[in-house]
Amino acid sequence: MPPTPFEEMSAKFAELFATGPARDVEKNFRALMTSGLARLDLVPREEFDVQAKVLARTREKLAQLEARVAELEQRLKDAG
Repeated sequence: MPPTPFEEMSAKFAELFATGPARDVEKNFRALMTSGLARLDLVPREEFDVQAKVLARTREKLAQLEARVAELEQRLKDAG
């Protein structure tokens, strides 16, 4: 899997600031990027995948319930 743009940028900064006071700049940059990304209210891919599966199961169950309601409505209509 190719690295994300954030990972690429972080790696380039790590190469540039590998020694001396530049390490502080890297740490501050990382903290700034982490803080900025946290404010975007993003979710991890794993959590997204889990929720997508839950949604798929919910849609399937809804379709089954809709079919059942239609069947029961038809029975009431036929009986009445």
